[in-house]
Amino acid sequence: MKVGFIGLGNVGGKLSGSLLRNGINLSVYDLNEALVAQVAKRGATAAEGPAQLMETCDVVITCLPSPASSDQVMQQMLPEIGPGKIWMEMSTTDEAEVKRLGAMVEQAGGTAVDSPVSGGCHRADTGNISIFAGCDRETFDRIAPLLKTMGRRILHTGPIGSASVLKVITNYLATANLLTCCEALVTAKAAGMDLNTAYEAIKISSGTSFVHETESQVILNGSRDISFTMDLVSKDIGLFQAVADRHNVPLEINPLMIKIFKDGEERFGSRELSPNIIKRLEEATGLDITAPGFPPEMTDDEPEEPGYEVVPTGRETAFN
Repeated sequence: MKVGFIGLGNVGGKLSGSLLRNGINLSVYDLNEALVAQVAKRGATAAEGPAQLMETCDVVITCLPSPASSDQVMQQMLPEIGPGKIWMEMSTTDEAEVKRLGAMVEQAGGTAVDSPVSGGCHRADTGNISIFAGCDRETFDRIAPLLKTMGRRILHTGPIGSASVLKVITNYLATANLLTCCEALVTAKAAGMDLNTAYEAIKISSGTSFVHETESQVILNGSRDISFTMDLVSKDIGLFQAVADRHNVPLEINPLMIKIFKDGEERFGSRELSPNIIKRLEEATGLDITAPGFPPEMTDDEPEEPGYEVVPTGRETAFN
């Protein structure tokens, strides 16, 4: 199976690396020629553009920063889509938009999948990230080997669009976790607590979370580097808000989070690292929320393992 990959940024570059590391016949494209050159040095073929990738590959994966970017790429690929061609959208995108683009692919005779990832760039780098996949069961079975190469825990979520809904839900929860961790750490410092001890207290308690055990560490280091920026957080929680609005869910917490991150972007810049949202509270209190002994960035110390399909709790078999 020949695979094309478009979008070699923080996540896409690592996912494509997992494909290469495991012997997949891979061609790549990105507007940043330096990123293409880096991946080509590791064995990938550099492509001229999206149209050529769709023409020459069985599967083309997109991992792009916005729905608008995905649409621009799709317009270039569409003339080359036909029977047997598969488009996998691994970007975090809007449910309605991935359905719209997917319908265009299917009308041209191809097959569309939304397959966003979750778990952080450090796990994308090792092939241990989680992947959601929205598509029919037959297509899922066809692409499962690729999904299990790029990720460890693979969840078939139902029809196209379902994976994107669940992805923005999980990103909403991660953002809420980040903001509450920031408030907890600043309050601990203000109350005179040792921050190393506070980190461990939260970690071993009912208050812990994936975000605390990862992002709180780089916050306390001071680097705040998780390879994710404030504008991307704003995009993701905005997509979550759009899902809720379409279904008339009167959210209360998410609108406040949107306001907080808008303020963060205005103060520190849209490309500021997202954990630096804590700077709003550091500036308000005059406190420095750092502590010794924490890493500047997250690394995945689990060995790379073959991926497997996760069966939802309460179901005897996977989604059909």
